[in-house]
Amino acid sequence: MRAVITVIGCDRVGIIAAVTADLAAVNINILNISQALMDNLFTMIMLVDMGGSNASFADVSDKLKACGDKLGVEIRIQKEEIFDSMHRI
Repeated sequence: MRAVITVIGCDRVGIIAAVTADLAAVNINILNISQALMDNLFTMIMLVDMGGSNASFADVSDKLKACGDKLGVEIRIQKEEIFDSMHRI
């Protein structure tokens, strides 16, 4: 299963490192990543493959929320088909 992860918040050192370390810890592969900085606002979106993960979607979501809370950013994960449906014009 593929999922879309978004990260938004004030820029600080270590955001990408912390998020990618949490994903690696549960064997989630990053297929594509894009990040941008607008003034002090950090934004990142990732397409990931959860097919080889040893964690449930709910566990990954909880892990990312805790990571975001620690970093002071908002991290969301959505299954790719849900993300696509929500953003279809």
